[in-house]
Amino acid sequence: MKHVNIIIIGGGLAGLIAAHQLSKNGKEVLLIEKKTYPFHRVCGEYISNEVKEFLNKEELYPDEIGPSQITKFLLTSIKGNEAKMALDLGGFGISRYAYDYFLYQKAEAIGVKFLLQSQVEEVEYESNENKFVLKINKGNSFTADHVIGAFGKRSKVDKSMNRSFMQQRSQFIGVKYHIKTDFDPQTIALHNFEGGYCGIIQVENGISNLCYLGSKEQLRHYGNIPEMEKAVLQKNPHLKNLFQNSEFIFEKPEVINEINFSPKKPVENRILMVGDAAGLITPLCGNGMAIAIHTGKLAADAILQNKDRTSIEKQYTSQWGHLFKNRLWIGRKVQWLFGSKAISEFSVGLIKNSNFAATQIMKRTHGEMF
Repeated sequence: MKHVNIIIIGGGLAGLIAAHQLSKNGKEVLLIEKKTYPFHRVCGEYISNEVKEFLNKEELYPDEIGPSQITKFLLTSIKGNEAKMALDLGGFGISRYAYDYFLYQKAEAIGVKFLLQSQVEEVEYESNENKFVLKINKGNSFTADHVIGAFGKRSKVDKSMNRSFMQQRSQFIGVKYHIKTDFDPQTIALHNFEGGYCGIIQVENGISNLCYLGSKEQLRHYGNIPEMEKAVLQKNPHLKNLFQNSEFIFEKPEVINEINFSPKKPVENRILMVGDAAGLITPLCGNGMAIAIHTGKLAADAILQNKDRTSIEKQYTSQWGHLFKNRLWIGRKVQWLFGSKAISEFSVGLIKNSNFAATQIMKRTHGEMF
């Protein structure tokens, strides 16, 4: 078995940021990713500007890709009533297809080694040897001093570790399209429908990302995604207009099942969990990508700034809890303001009539610049 100083499982934003920071500071890093770049992911594709200063400093902000600059928020109820507000901090829109590939190239250039089209199936920490043993689907194995879990919302590693959230079934599905449509490039919109909500944001090259959180029960009832969209989503006139007057670029949508917002532990089986592997913020808060970037940095910092495993875990757990635990909790509570006729009308009215309340929700689900 080949030994590596640090292995990162998963090549999304959190894994790529951690890999870049560790390799930049002289660490030997192997990142294992089950796909090959570039590829699409189900994602809202909005990044809060809380991470922009860090990205600029590390030369990881994707100027050359031309992300959209987001300054406004639009919310609609199922009936189509609207509420608008300015975003104090704002953000930018960029596709995961382009940005993950951009970060992959940056990480590879700085010395990160990649094992692509390979999937980790089991990870065990051997306390007597003070090292990890990882088994790969292709039959080979590795040992490592440190492991960072960046394997997203739900993976084979979660199952092999018997993580508690894997025992809970989830009703949520995520569906994503890229479209060409007439949409304000400075606005991120959130459109309610019965049982869920749909976000739209312009990314790069005049393309918009349309991504929604829906119900697998509704999908089962209507038989397929197009029929469900016609019967449920398009009751909102804004969504009806988008579906009927846009050019859909994908031959078929990207879909993910069993999206679970239950709390997770930031360190489990001595693995530092980053991004969605440590906890998933509800999509309506629009901060999953920013949190992933920040957690990748924090995990790298913890390894770089401490010599022993206990200190690494203590620092990462403390910082993760301070920065993200409350944000994810609020996100789960705010989710109840969406996805039904009466409550969606209330939510629109809240933003229209109480700018203070709306601003407080935004602030409590967004982080400070770092």
